[in-house]
Amino acid sequence: MMRALWTAASGMTAQQTKIDTISNNLANVNTTGFKKSRVDFQDLLYQTVKFAGTPSTAGAQVPTGIQVGHGVRTVATQRVFSQGMYQQTDNPLDVVIEGDGFFQVLLPDGGIRYTRDGAFKLDAEGRITTSDGFPIFPEILVPPEALELSIGSDGTVTVMYPGDSEPRSIGDLEIVRFVNPAGLQSAGRNLFSATAASGEPMMGRPGLDGFGTLAQNFLEMSNVQVVEEMVNMIVAQRAYESNSKAIQASDEMLQAANNLRR
Repeated sequence: MMRALWTAASGMTAQQTKIDTISNNLANVNTTGFKKSRVDFQDLLYQTVKFAGTPSTAGAQVPTGIQVGHGVRTVATQRVFSQGMYQQTDNPLDVVIEGDGFFQVLLPDGGIRYTRDGAFKLDAEGRITTSDGFPIFPEILVPPEALELSIGSDGTVTVMYPGDSEPRSIGDLEIVRFVNPAGLQSAGRNLFSATAASGEPMMGRPGLDGFGTLAQNFLEMSNVQVVEEMVNMIVAQRAYESNSKAIQASDEMLQAANNLRR
C-alpha cells in the first residue's frame, strides 16, 4: 500500500480539526470575554531509507540521506489571551479587566473557576454573581437599601446609603493571574480551571504588581477577528482539498499498477 494514502489522510484529519476550531471561534464571536483558539500541528515519524553521512566510496560520504515522512498530527489547541475590544454598557455591574487577570468564581461544590466575563448580576441575597448565578470570590453582598454601586479601578466596591454624603466600602474585587494562562482548561460557561501547566493562581489587587485595572460600565468582547478566521478557513479548506487530491492520485496510481498485464 502506498504511504501517500495514509499520509494524506492524516493531513485531512488535521485540517478537519482546524476547521472545527475555527467554527467554534466564529460561533463565539459575540461571547463576552471569549478567547479564541489556534491549532498547532506537528509532523509525524520519518522512515529513514538512507542515513546522511553513509560511506559511498573510499574517502567519500553521502551528503544527504533519504527520509520519507508519514504525515501530520494536531499537537495543541492553544488559547490566545489577547485583549478583546471594549463595549460600553452603562450597567454598574458590568466590569472589564484592562490588562492581565481573571475574576474568581465560586461553584456550588466549593471549587474555584476563573473568567474574563465581567457581566455580573445580583441574586436574591444581594450577592454579585455571574449570569449562571455563581457568586464571585471573595463574596460581596450589596445591601438592599443601597442607592448607588461603584467599582473603582483598584477593585474597591462602594455604595451610597440613604442620608449619607459619602459612599461606604462593602468589599474588594480581587483578581488572579497565571504564569501560563494558555495552560488553563476551558470548562464552558466562560469559565476556566487551573491545571498543572497553568501554574498556581496568584491573587492580587487590580493595578498592583502586574495585575490589570478594572473599568466599570464596560464589557470585554471576544478577541475573535472575523476576517482573520475566514482567511484561515479558506486556507484550511484548500489544504483539505489538496490532501484529498493526493489520495485520489495515489488511488489512480494503484489502479494503474493493478491493470498492468504481461
